[in-house]
Amino acid sequence: MTSNLLTLLAALGAGGIAGIAIGTFVVGGLIGLFGYRLYTKNKIGVAKKEAARILEEAKLEAANTRKEGILDAREQVNKMKADFENETKEKKQEWQRTDNRLNQREISLDKKQEAIDIKENNLEKKLFELDNTRKELDVQKGKLQDKETSLAEKETQIDAELQRVAGLTRDEASEELKNSLIQGVKEKSAQEAKRIIEEAKENANKEAQNIIATAIQRCAADQTTENTISSVALPNEEMKGRIIGRMGRNIRALESATGVDVIIDDTPDVITLSSFDPVRREVARLTLEKLISDGRVHPARIEEVAEKIRKEIDQTIKEAGEEAVFEVGIHSLNPELTKILGRLKYRTSYGQNVLRHSVEVAMLASAMASELGINPKIAKRAGLLHDLGKAIDHEVEGTHVSIGVELLKRYHESGEVIHAVAAHHNDIEPTTIEAVLVQAADAISSARPGARRESLENYVKRIEKLEEIAKSFDGVEQSFAVQAGREIRVMVKPEKVGDQATVFLAKEIAEKLENELEYPGQIKVNVIREVRSVEYAK
Repeated sequence: MTSNLLTLLAALGAGGIAGIAIGTFVVGGLIGLFGYRLYTKNKIGVAKKEAARILEEAKLEAANTRKEGILDAREQVNKMKADFENETKEKKQEWQRTDNRLNQREISLDKKQEAIDIKENNLEKKLFELDNTRKELDVQKGKLQDKETSLAEKETQIDAELQRVAGLTRDEASEELKNSLIQGVKEKSAQEAKRIIEEAKENANKEAQNIIATAIQRCAADQTTENTISSVALPNEEMKGRIIGRMGRNIRALESATGVDVIIDDTPDVITLSSFDPVRREVARLTLEKLISDGRVHPARIEEVAEKIRKEIDQTIKEAGEEAVFEVGIHSLNPELTKILGRLKYRTSYGQNVLRHSVEVAMLASAMASELGINPKIAKRAGLLHDLGKAIDHEVEGTHVSIGVELLKRYHESGEVIHAVAAHHNDIEPTTIEAVLVQAADAISSARPGARRESLENYVKRIEKLEEIAKSFDGVEQSFAVQAGREIRVMVKPEKVGDQATVFLAKEIAEKLENELEYPGQIKVNVIREVRSVEYAK
């Protein structure tokens, strides 16, 4: 077959081959053109279908948009209609209210017009009455003038008769009477002046006592008793050995870190801390309590806890000073003075907390200054700062007065305050009223019942005596002294003491208290009668 093909090609020759090639090329071109047309026609059909689909979707979307637009338009129209109706309704209501107000005003004006008409009628009646009264007064005036003329004539006759009898003219008799009256008035005035001076002295003493008593009652505070030692409770005896440590290293570290003496004796479950400095003692106490609760007791931990507690105490001191300043109502006090003042929280004098004592002195001095009509600011400030030196008297040589004065000078306090502080123990002679008031307030705060340990026993006895006196009356069931002895509440038996009798009983108890007790200020006697009826349902 191959040989036959070759023989055919050879017979055709080069021209025949070329013709075949050209024919083949033409046929291929026609086929390609036909295929391209089919492809193009197919693509156009797909594009038409896609265009028809897009057109259909656009029509649907346009229809939906139209529906939504119609719905929105309807909703807008309904909203505008509702707004219009609401506005119309509000306008109608407003017009109705306006109409009502106008009607009320019209009614009110009618009533006022009626009242004016009534007043006019009354006024006309009064004018008529006044006219009649004036006519009567004119008649009376004429009669009085006639009487005055008659009296003048009689007086002239009497004067002439007196001059004839006494041998004195009218002016001479008047002068003699005036001299006699002046002499009598002078004598009575002298006696009255003497009485007033004596009464003023007596009242001045009473007034001073009342001022002091009122100040004590307003500013009385509780007692705080502290010593130079503190006790720390232990959970068990084994803890003592842990606190002592091997060869005593823990206890030495504690004493070195806090500066206090740690006393461990045979007292069960207790360790005693001793120090003249209450701040150090408080640091040691809190450190020891922290170590006991934590359970880790070794020198490094002791130093760490002591340092942390010391910072907390410093913050507590600062807050205590700020609280005292705020309580008293003093402003613009130097922050360093406030911090030093806060250290008095851990300072005591005869069992009395010095910071509370300073606050109390400030309030007492302020109260007495106010009662005397003096500006209380200086007295209050000096009262709060009068014992400032006690905060550092164990660190600086000198009395607490001199130390306090130096501190106040260093921080530029006013001269009046410095003088009052310097004079509160009579180190110098007080020359201002504020200095005297600070002296008095300091004495009152120190000597009031319950303030210091040495007077506590007497204070308790007075309270007990107060209750005993109230119980001694017939019909008294119970008695309770409250408010530091400034009030006694007496409960009576209702079957023995009636309502009216309670008034007389209160008066009798008050009189007996006045006669048998000595006390500052006054005591309120409150007699209470209560009836209770009890029955049981079975």
